[in-house]
Parts: sequence; structure tokens; C-alpha cells
Amino acid sequence: MTVHDPLIAAASRTRSAIPDDAAMLRAAADLTRELSTARPAIYWPDMLASALVGYAALAGAILTDNSALMLAFGLAAMLALYRAASFIHELTHIRKGALPGFRFGWNLIVGIPLMIPSFMYEEVHTQHHARTRYGTASDPEYLPLALMKPWSLPLFILVASLAPVGLILRFGLLTPLSLVVPPLRRRIVAEFSALSINPAYRRRAPEGDFARQWAWQEAGASLFALALVGSVFAFGWKPLLTYMAVHSGMTVINQLRTLVAHLWENEGDAMTVTAQYLDSVNVPPPSPFAAIWAPVGLRYHALHHLLPSVPYHALGEAHKRLVATLASDSPYHRGNYPGMWPLVGKIARSTMGKR
Repeated sequence: MTVHDPLIAAASRTRSAIPDDAAMLRAAADLTRELSTARPAIYWPDMLASALVGYAALAGAILTDNSALMLAFGLAAMLALYRAASFIHELTHIRKGALPGFRFGWNLIVGIPLMIPSFMYEEVHTQHHARTRYGTASDPEYLPLALMKPWSLPLFILVASLAPVGLILRFGLLTPLSLVVPPLRRRIVAEFSALSINPAYRRRAPEGDFARQWAWQEAGASLFALALVGSVFAFGWKPLLTYMAVHSGMTVINQLRTLVAHLWENEGDAMTVTAQYLDSVNVPPPSPFAAIWAPVGLRYHALHHLLPSVPYHALGEAHKRLVATLASDSPYHRGNYPGMWPLVGKIARSTMGKR
């Protein structure tokens, strides 16, 4: 069954009422079968180059005394490290054995130095993709932002700007304390161990191999957080404050991207795959800046919800095939938008409506 405009309009208030579009789902599966292989020759150079440029620019911002150069280096560091950090999303979808050593390498080079080890996202993000969880109260990455109060959007961004402070407290203070206070440990695992936006979300304690991964990643992030604080006594405040400013900027741009990754219009009911797609956002070419603020394939976020196993480097080709194949009335075309700011404006206007 194909979803046509009148049906989508009638279901706009309750997206869960939108039925699946069989033609779109079938085409998405059939046209992309050979695109699901992650290519190490793309992943490793991209991640390593992004990290190298980011850390070199961060060092430049710390070492220079020229304000203009400091700002330029800081901006370069923020964008490069943001790209490197975005690979955490890929880690949650990579098939076991597809990229040997990549998880360990990413955590060592990016996750621990930025205090966002992959355990904070693994086994969390996959729940966002679960058919019965997306857009519901049990989705760790969903809030009906478009249906909330106008002040909710500025608060959403403000919280992100404080991320480096929160992460230093999480790993530098709470982790060591939790080792000697079991009740605190249980609360930290449940409430402060996930990169989520749903404040009601609670994690289960890790088990097996994942528990071992969690342990060394958390230990590394804790030691790094303590070293950051200790660096003030050896090098003064500038290195720490520069690092925190770059980290804050990186987190804010990611929060803005998150704000426009979905339309955030679901009121809590389970949704079909097509409804999830239509509540999500692609910003494909020719948008010139989407590859910067939505790197590593994140500009195809709606397509990613159709094809979560397709690696980031193949999403552009998958999008081209679907656009060329699907009829003009296919819901696929309605998931594509021109840029960030029109979407921010759309959500902002929605929060101002009467309920």
C-alpha cells in the first residue's frame, strides 16, 4: 500500500496512524543489498585524519597567544573532533568482526580523551531503532520536542553546552566514589551512563563481554578526567579551559543536529517503520553545509532508520538509487529537507502552538 498526501495529512497529529509503505520498504531492501559492507579502508583513514587534525588544532589553540589564531584553531578543532566523535554512532551498528580493532582504536584515540567512551552509546542507541520503542517513553533518544513548551528548545541546547563539566564530574568524581559506595554505583549505572536525551531512561547493569569493555573504558575516562583537573596545577588554566570550550562547541553543534534529526512529533505510541521515517530527516545534497554539521552519514538520518545496517560511506549511493527509483508520490521524498535552520524554525513554531 502506498501512503498518499491526504492520508499523511490526516495522520499528522498521530504519526503512529501512518501505515507502512510496502513499495518504499521493498525498494530500500532490494536496491541496497550490496552496500551493507563496512570498508576499513574508509573508516580508519577518516577517523584517524579527523582526530589528528582535531588534536593538532587544539594544541595550536592552546599554544598560540594570538586571539584570532586561537579562534581559528579552536573552530578547526571543534569541527574535526566532532567528526571523529561521530563515529560512535557507527560503532553501535557495525557487525561483529566487520572492522577488527576499530572499537578499541576509536575509544583509545577519541572516546576516552573526549570522555565519551562507546559504552555510553552502545546498547542504548539500538533501543532507539527498536520497532516497538521508537518515539515511546522507553526510547532513550526521543522526546516530543515539537509538542513541548517554547523554553524547552533553548534549555535543550544549554544543557549540551555544559557537557564537559558534567563529564568531568561523572568520570573524575562519581566514578571513583562509586567504587566504594555501592548504592551510588547502581544509580550511576542506571542514570548517568548513557548518551541519551530522555531523562526518564534507566540503563541495566552490563553483563559478560560488554561489562568488561565498560570497565576498561570507564577506567580510562576516569583517569583522563582526573588528569585534566590535575593539569591546572602543572600548566595553568588555559589548556583545560580551551579543551572545555572546544568540547562544549562540539557538543552544542551535535545537539543542534539532534534537534533536526527528527520532527519530534510523536506523542508516545509505537510507530510503523514508514512513520518513523517520516518523523526523521534527510538533508541530502545540494545542501553545502550538511556534511559539516551532520558528518559521517548523519545527514541521511531518515534513510538510516530505513537501513540501519548500511555504513555511512554507502548512504549517499543508497539515497541516489531510491530517489531515482521511487515514484514521485512515495513517502521517501517527503523525508528530505533543504537544511538545518528551516527545520529549527519549524520545531520552534510548533512549540508555540496552542495545545
